[in-house]
Amino acid sequence: MVRATCGPSHQDGKMLVVRRHDSQKYSTVFSQETGFFARIEDQGTPEPSWSANGPELLDVSLTSWCDQGCSFCYRKSTTDGVHMTRDDIDWLLSEASSAGVHQIAFGGGNPNQHPDFPEIIRETRRSFNIVPSYTTNGRGLSKSVLKATAEHCGGVAVSAYPPYDQTERAIERLTDHGVQTNVHQVFAKQTIPQILDWLRDPPSWLIKSNALILLNYKPVPWDKSGFEVAAKDPRWREVIRLATAERYPFRVGFDNCCITGLLQEANAHPASIEPCDAARFSMFVSEHLEAHPCSFMAELRQGAQLKPHGLLHVWQTDPMFRQFRGHLQPSECGRQSSSPDCLGGCHLFPEINFCQCGQQKRSVLDSESDLVPLSISATQRYS
Repeated sequence: MVRATCGPSHQDGKMLVVRRHDSQKYSTVFSQETGFFARIEDQGTPEPSWSANGPELLDVSLTSWCDQGCSFCYRKSTTDGVHMTRDDIDWLLSEASSAGVHQIAFGGGNPNQHPDFPEIIRETRRSFNIVPSYTTNGRGLSKSVLKATAEHCGGVAVSAYPPYDQTERAIERLTDHGVQTNVHQVFAKQTIPQILDWLRDPPSWLIKSNALILLNYKPVPWDKSGFEVAAKDPRWREVIRLATAERYPFRVGFDNCCITGLLQEANAHPASIEPCDAARFSMFVSEHLEAHPCSFMAELRQGAQLKPHGLLHVWQTDPMFRQFRGHLQPSECGRQSSSPDCLGGCHLFPEINFCQCGQQKRSVLDSESDLVPLSISATQRYS
């Protein structure tokens, strides 16, 4: 059973959504204004390994259409891509609201080039009380898109592409409209020199952003970019140390896929480091309403159709989701108990992990038949 309340906090006047998860004995607190989120377990109760009542975050591909032409695109997005229909969008938003989803991160493709994008983010916030955000390549930021973004989105991420003039223009347009704007940069062996340059001497457009987020590179089979995983370059340690030891006029963050490196080198509070949340607290939904634990599975495995059974039914009972959770077991590295558990790092692409223990694991894509389903009532420690 989930009980939800919404209202301004007494401390700062911001809108808070508080949900009580009775069956797992914990509560969540989410500020729709600032993005602050916390899970608070009952005293003496283990931290939840997943949310049995539904995902907290949906990663939704509104479209597979994109004209950027990146050779490393993990969704194979091109100008031949298709848009999610409005009927499917309305159905999904209703399902998400019923499941207690706090946030929807729209992606693609380039989501803001969906023909109905301004109305979609408006409806997400106004009609369903879910906070939308999105990632953009910087193209298609029309006046109507910018206006709707400023009024309804919690934030926007701009994917950085050299020579970065398009990135700079997008950041300027978004920040001029008062939009909290992050920069997404692929963290690969070949991009480490650029990242180190930015950390030592940030360009003006990066200083204008809210945060630089480094995304651990995943080597999808069709990638022709020549990128290699960051773990192959020992300077990955310098990137993490520099990113977490210095103070910048912008924030610096990493995706969860970097956890095995962060636990070794980051100068950060353990509470700020979390392992993979796929199938535990987040779900990916494609433009065809196919669900996967992680968006990087979408082009590699058949997804679970959300219709006709519904989002919550798939989340709780689909074998792929149950098996994925079963794969995310506490690590056996012998790390001190005061440190967060990496849960084995990335289980899709073990080679991206920054430790031998993680790199030696079998990919969940190669071992699906060996996975042991995790019961709905089971819990395990995570941080």
